[in-house]
Amino acid sequence: MSDILRRGRLSSTPDEDILNFTSSMSADKWIFEADVLVDLAHTVMLKEQGIIREQDCSKILQGLLKIKEEGIESLDYSYEDIHISLESRLIDMVGEDVGGRMHSGRSRNDEVATCIRIRLRDEMLSLMEELTGLRNVLIDRASGNVDTLMPGFTHLQHAQPTTFAHHLLAHADALSRDSGRVKDAFSRINKSPLGAAAFASTGFNLNRERTCSLLGFESLMENSMDAVSSRDFLIETASVLANIMINLSKMAEEIVIWSSTEFSFIELDDMYASTSSIMPQKKNPDTAELMRGKSGVATGSLMSLLTICKGLPLSYNRDLQEATPNIWRSVETTRSAVRIMKGMIETMKVNGDAMYRQSTTGFTTATELADTMVRLADIPFRTAHQIVGVLARGDGNPSLEDIDAVASDVIGEKLSSRGLTADMITEALDPVLNIKKRSIPGGPSPDEISGAIEKRKAELEAEMSGISDLNRSIETSLEELFSVVDKSINY
Repeated sequence: MSDILRRGRLSSTPDEDILNFTSSMSADKWIFEADVLVDLAHTVMLKEQGIIREQDCSKILQGLLKIKEEGIESLDYSYEDIHISLESRLIDMVGEDVGGRMHSGRSRNDEVATCIRIRLRDEMLSLMEELTGLRNVLIDRASGNVDTLMPGFTHLQHAQPTTFAHHLLAHADALSRDSGRVKDAFSRINKSPLGAAAFASTGFNLNRERTCSLLGFESLMENSMDAVSSRDFLIETASVLANIMINLSKMAEEIVIWSSTEFSFIELDDMYASTSSIMPQKKNPDTAELMRGKSGVATGSLMSLLTICKGLPLSYNRDLQEATPNIWRSVETTRSAVRIMKGMIETMKVNGDAMYRQSTTGFTTATELADTMVRLADIPFRTAHQIVGVLARGDGNPSLEDIDAVASDVIGEKLSSRGLTADMITEALDPVLNIKKRSIPGGPSPDEISGAIEKRKAELEAEMSGISDLNRSIETSLEELFSVVDKSINY
């Protein structure tokens, strides 16, 4: 292939060790198709602006489509990046007098920034879709478990009774915020740096708005220096991805715990489990454990990006080449984890009986008993807290006589004399009635949870419609690009 980059200023070529150290080709496979799109749009714009001739434009476009058809495998990996390898391949196909004109008014700096944004916005759109899929499964499983009692936990200690639906919706709501963060990041990703050239723009009369439109970007990265050097969109995205993986890791941790014999709340489908090489009875939640571990990929990628970008002077620096492998690693891991968590939640068996049996273990109804004393015996909550705290030293099933004995020691008066009855205590200790009383917004009562489920279903439908609109907008732009390409080839 043509040596188009080093033949002028440089007289020697890197050896294999240096090339392996400096080359980005292994990571550039992510942006191959985006690179072709950028070349197509830039070439069409050059022709429309009268910078290159129609016949040259036609030949360049035909060559680019041929390279796209052949795939990245047709390129020479001895070059330091995909952009030079692709351009060299084009020049070999159509000649330098034609192919050598494609790079007019452009630098690899604005080219690679544009390619990364194109590929990353596609990944973010797919991630939005996958997150809505996971949230939909969580909401669907919640719909079937509105009355499934379970213990709620703080510090992994039994705290108060709740429902499995309430618990699942907590995860769905956390992921809803993640979806919002992905969408926010997308809005800052979907901006075009193309036309910024190396950093100081160009003397060619480029139409930046035209390439922005053809490539489906929402707007321009206006300042040419900022356009080529900024990677804050990668840091923001990596932060969003790390947050998603942390939320998924929390869910995975619960799946591991709930799968244990001590809990037996759920059983994973065999597809997401493994067995032991020595202990034949084992069913290990390996997939969930790996999800916990893979959260380190996302958090590590974020730290790498922060470190790479820290302290870089304006404008472009080669350090930024090391940023992209980290974002692709995090994207790939996070998207896979979201899909796999969806499958685990969708297929797991729920042991409602085990959850119910544990719903009152550890005196989880203690808070409601204290609240009952406040409401019906008219004592301060802190006093009721003390009385019930003393009772908690027992078996967690106090009688009216037990309560009166402790109250007499604490306040010098029986609570039965203040109107507390045995029926009131029985009601306070009933986990089902506990749940029904918690009907304020966000509580676990069946009515409140049912309403929350319907609200979240409607929100999901609106989000999915919005994602479709974003996809459609980009698809329409790219359809226009290929239409213009076709007309330019057959001018």
